[in-house]
Amino acid sequence: MAGPVLAGSHKTKNGLSAAQLKVLDNRASEQYRDSVRLQPQPIYTPSKWGAQPYRGNYTGPYLDMAREAALTHNVPVDLFLRLVQQESNWNAGAVSPKGALGLAQLMPDTAKLLRVDALDPKENLEGGARYLYQQYRRFNSWRLALAAYNAGPEAVEKHRGVPPYKETQDYVKAIWGS
Repeated sequence: MAGPVLAGSHKTKNGLSAAQLKVLDNRASEQYRDSVRLQPQPIYTPSKWGAQPYRGNYTGPYLDMAREAALTHNVPVDLFLRLVQQESNWNAGAVSPKGALGLAQLMPDTAKLLRVDALDPKENLEGGARYLYQQYRRFNSWRLALAAYNAGPEAVEKHRGVPPYKETQDYVKAIWGS
């Protein structure tokens, strides 16, 4: 014979009342509130997007702009963030000895061709991401796109790969990882 039934309570399919389920739910939430799910450390292996994720310390306003520009122009986000880190160290006012300007270090003629204002951070990043993607489309390789971004596409074509210039080889290695 069944025991007394509380007014307003009803049994679920498994024979527990709503009140009993509530007690169990509360105990479970208290028990697991501070638990940590164990997960292995992520392993990064070389892929078509480079060997490592972006690990820079920059957290300012240009980071989201750079992410957005990369996504808009189909450039792997981590790759583009590493490029900006390498090019300008996130300095929107950076000017190279050769005259490259801004965060993505666009040459004035390149900025003009891309129809962007190289001194405007958002436009500079948009132009940099678009130009990098154009080089990727041209060479079908992110590694060669980086080399073309640094040394110019003609140098990549002439040498049928990453040009043998120390600056360009160091640049590609710093961003791509190999």
